[in-house]
Amino acid sequence: MVLNNAVDGGYMTDEIVRFLPDARAYHYPHEDGDPSLEDVGGVVIGGSEVGVYDEPDQPWITAQKRFARRLVEEGVPTLGICFGHQILNAALGGDVVDSGTSRLRLHDADLDADEPLFEGVEPSVPVLHSDVVTELGDGMEVIGRADYYEYFATRHRDRPVWSVQYHPEFTPRIADEYDGWEAADSSFEDSTATRTLANFADLVESSRSDP
Repeated sequence: MVLNNAVDGGYMTDEIVRFLPDARAYHYPHEDGDPSLEDVGGVVIGGSEVGVYDEPDQPWITAQKRFARRLVEEGVPTLGICFGHQILNAALGGDVVDSGTSRLRLHDADLDADEPLFEGVEPSVPVLHSDVVTELGDGMEVIGRADYYEYFATRHRDRPVWSVQYHPEFTPRIADEYDGWEAADSSFEDSTATRTLANFADLVESSRSDP
């Protein structure tokens, strides 16, 4: 299942589903109640054009925080992307703020080499954000860093829950849709960020076979 958190438009949910063809999307802001977890092997919480701190004006964020805590408590394999990275940490007591600097570019990250989520993922990854996690949620630990961002990627110590600030679904196919995309020393030819989604699918599958 892919949670579409866009208030207006799709915010790349279709791109995530494109890389996870067995997934179905749930449009969180415009559907009533939390999605059912029946027959759900894993959940991807996608990006959004709003911030976690917009909760007073976007009451669905409160509901999604509650749902995120449920995913952690029940041990449902979960991957948070960008806003998803932020809301997972916020739901577990962490903090998220607007850094004041928008980044739309390929950026090098230091990703833990022994983390299965990053197998085959090169350091150059697409980022589109200004909000950042400034304090980790309870139980979360750092598995990726950037020169401007200490909590670039995280995972839960005891549950199959991961989160990344970058957008693994962002590819040259949709780059032209985003004004302000910055040039970088690396190119999309150097990026294998989409492997993150394939690796998560493998982690979901392996969790099904665990006794």
